[in-house]
Amino acid sequence: MPLALEEQEQVDRLKDFWSKYRNVITGVVTAALFAYAGYSGYQWWRTSQTTSASQLYETMVTAVGKGDKEQTLRAADDLQKEFGGTPYAAMSSLVAAKIAADAGDAAKATDYLRWVAKNASNSGYSALGKLRLVTQLIEQGAAKDFAEADTILKEKPIIGFEALWLERRGDWYLAQAKVADARASYEAAWKQLNEVKEFPEEARRLLKVKLDAVGGSSR
Repeated sequence: MPLALEEQEQVDRLKDFWSKYRNVITGVVTAALFAYAGYSGYQWWRTSQTTSASQLYETMVTAVGKGDKEQTLRAADDLQKEFGGTPYAAMSSLVAAKIAADAGDAAKATDYLRWVAKNASNSGYSALGKLRLVTQLIEQGAAKDFAEADTILKEKPIIGFEALWLERRGDWYLAQAKVADARASYEAAWKQLNEVKEFPEEARRLLKVKLDAVGGSSR
């Protein structure tokens, strides 16, 4: 059945439009499809990464339970290299740092903590890495270690860790026999800690011991 004149004009306009813009339209649709495929692929990759990382982390936990230091540290290294964007990498490096420190390998422990401080995908793990790194550096006690710890402590504390930041600054002062400065930092930390009720009681007890040691007030 022949098209009406008006309908034929619409068809002709559509053909003309498609002739002019088909490359653009095809490009946009193709780009959208690639974008969707890329997003879906990324979601699959991220899920796959997390699953694989969790399996490797379980291997590490088993090694820790067996007291196998070499396998523990190897698993932590593999998590850093292959799954650095997952929380498991930071978790494993914190554990590995403790094991290395307990084994007397301060340099290795420091390396793990530096990695967490710089690369942790979670701000909480990053804060823990920095705080433990400061403690490790203070224990090492060289001038360059104190300087590195000072640089970290001058950073803005991650929200929720302000009290611990002040406590570590007190430790930094005390290690250099600056008792008055240490006392001031501990008292400021105590005040902050009392404003954050969810902090573990053990953290309060430890800080109070430090305050008492320098003649500070915990009121």
